[in-house]
Amino acid sequence: MKRKEIEFDGEALVGTVEALAAHVRGERKLTLRTRALTLPERLDPLRPKDVAAIRRRLNVSQSVFAALLNVPKVTAISWEKGRRKPTGAALRLLDLVRKNPQILQGA
Repeated sequence: MKRKEIEFDGEALVGTVEALAAHVRGERKLTLRTRALTLPERLDPLRPKDVAAIRRRLNVSQSVFAALLNVPKVTAISWEKGRRKPTGAALRLLDLVRKNPQILQGA
């Protein structure tokens, strides 16, 4: 097995720490060029009964559920009936709500 020699670069280390400090103070935007971030895992599609279970756990009607998620009522109903599947940002939001229903309390 080959060993890769690591070269210590003090200036780069100091620059990275200074950039992070500037970000914490709100003086600099954090970008992928300044820091590597771990992206969230890909989500499996939700089944219609999973969407309905999330709504029931919130103890709200389909109309209120749709309003909380900021989607048309027909969309929320379509998810529960299996005519459509939530994707993208809607899927991520539903996953967050499933894990932490209180996330919509302030809405």
